[in-house]
Amino acid sequence: MKLSFCTDSLGHLPFEQMLDKLLELGVYGVEMTTGGWSSAPHLRTETLLGSATQRQQLLRALESRGMSIAALNVSGNPLDPGELGNKHKRDTENALALAGELGVKKIVMMSGLPPASPHDTIPNWITYTVSWPPTLKNCLDYQWNEVAIPYWQGLVARAKESGVEKFALENFSSMLVWNPETLFRLRNAVGDMVGLNLDPSHLLWMGADPIAAARALGPAIHHCHGKDVRLERGLVNINGLLETKPVEDVANRAWNYVAVGCGQDLQWWKEFFSVVRMVGYNDWVSLEMEDLTMSVDAGITSSIAALKQTLSQ
Repeated sequence: MKLSFCTDSLGHLPFEQMLDKLLELGVYGVEMTTGGWSSAPHLRTETLLGSATQRQQLLRALESRGMSIAALNVSGNPLDPGELGNKHKRDTENALALAGELGVKKIVMMSGLPPASPHDTIPNWITYTVSWPPTLKNCLDYQWNEVAIPYWQGLVARAKESGVEKFALENFSSMLVWNPETLFRLRNAVGDMVGLNLDPSHLLWMGADPIAAARALGPAIHHCHGKDVRLERGLVNINGLLETKPVEDVANRAWNYVAVGCGQDLQWWKEFFSVVRMVGYNDWVSLEMEDLTMSVDAGITSSIAALKQTLSQ
């Protein structure tokens, strides 16, 4: 496995300064954000699509440093029924086109989340149906069969035209694909080009075991994020794992995204990466640093140190 970096966390630095910073830290791969919810601070997709010269300059900046693009990231909600969804669809199409021009084979994104019916305007993350109210089962069937699967069938066909080989969907909340089971539902419907971007932090706060998830996923692991979460002792015992407070309210939340090693210890991370490697994944692991309990630089430095000690290389 090789260590890469999701570039938004260094969005305050110009592109080549960001590369030099990563090089100093011993990171040789970048997961470049291209749109969606990201402002794409280092990469202007439409500009690059219109200029072969600028594409070559970007590639030379990487190659001169011995660095590579691990993936293009276009995380957003292309299934939103409004203008946001239209923008994220365009961003996704542009990311595929740019991947084709740059020779990038992997796209990291999210599955998307539609509304619960064709009459609704707000996406609806349905996580409880059981037997009541029975209409929720119909809503889920609509989201999957009428919206998500047709969209993804078309997107897979489009990706093949661009030379993209893998979609890696982050198991993120408020998305139709948020765990291994939902990933396999989509994968079985549209093909094995679709796999998971295995992010252990989300599974942990949902109450799952990422190591068991890795065993279940096997070759369906298409990418991996190095990202940790801490269940805050005392608070999570009182209020449970569901949390609606803003991520900035770190002192009062039941769980927080934290630097790698500040949630699970390094022995846990060694086992996690060992199992991920054992089931067949031997590619990039991208640090996604979203710890708001410390400075960005401190979070990046400590996370990289932890990942270097625990990656199965």
